[in-house]
This record gives sequence, C-alpha cells and structure tokens, in this order.
Amino acid sequence: MATDKQRIIDTYPLPAYNYQVIIEGSEVMSFSDVSGLEIDHEHVLYRHGFSWVVGDHLIRAQRKPINVTLKRGVVKQRSYLYDWIKTGDKKDIRIELCDEVGMAVVSWDVSRALPFKLDAPAFSASSSDVAIESLDLIAHDLRITHNE
Repeated sequence: MATDKQRIIDTYPLPAYNYQVIIEGSEVMSFSDVSGLEIDHEHVLYRHGFSWVVGDHLIRAQRKPINVTLKRGVVKQRSYLYDWIKTGDKKDIRIELCDEVGMAVVSWDVSRALPFKLDAPAFSASSSDVAIESLDLIAHDLRITHNE
C-alpha cells in the first residue's frame, strides 16, 4: 500500500530530539534534557451511604505540583542558570516540539517557574562524559497547545 509524503508527515510521530526552550518569550536556550512536563492530580475514594449498592466513587482531587527539570552542558562564560537561581525570579518557559522544518507543532507553556535546585555535574577522572548541570523548577501552571 503506497502512502504519500503528506500523509506520512501528518500521521508519523515526531522525534523527541527536535525541540527548543524559550524563557521569558525571547531567550531561546538549548538543553540536552527537559523532563517533568506532566499534569497529575491526587485522587480520592469516596464512599457514601449507598456505596454497598452502587460501589465507590473515584474523584479527582487537587493537582500535584509541576516539577520541571532542565539539563544542559556546562560551557565557559555561561552562567544563566546560576544567575536565575540567585535572583529567585519566576519566569515563563515555553517548550516547543518542532517538525522537520523547525516549526512548532506542540507547545508546553510553563507559567511562573521558580528555580529551587541547581545541580553541578558529577566529576570523575575516569570518565569522558560531558559536564551536565541541571536546574529543578516548580511551576504554577502547565498548558499544552497543539499548533496547526
């Protein structure tokens, strides 16, 4: 069965490596890893007087905090993450998953992200790994947008 190129573009899953991170609407930064983009809620098992007849009810409760981790390689004269955690400012972050031409297809908007932990890379004389620092954030909201 032959499929045309446009059908493949429209239906094939996007690769996870083609993304960009935009901080405060203008600062485009590269990160080797972005994780924690999830919306998760607590749940409550509710039992009322007729539960023995109709069964228990499962109810969605409060949303869990949004914890995002950004990881990037350490390079000379780049202290943006350190400066951010020192100031303690809340910033908006946008993560865009892009198609093959670099256009955003799906966007995750993280609102008012506050940095609370900066990890230095692990140092080992017996390894040739790249030095990666990570920044842990807690955010107020996460919105997902599917662009056309």
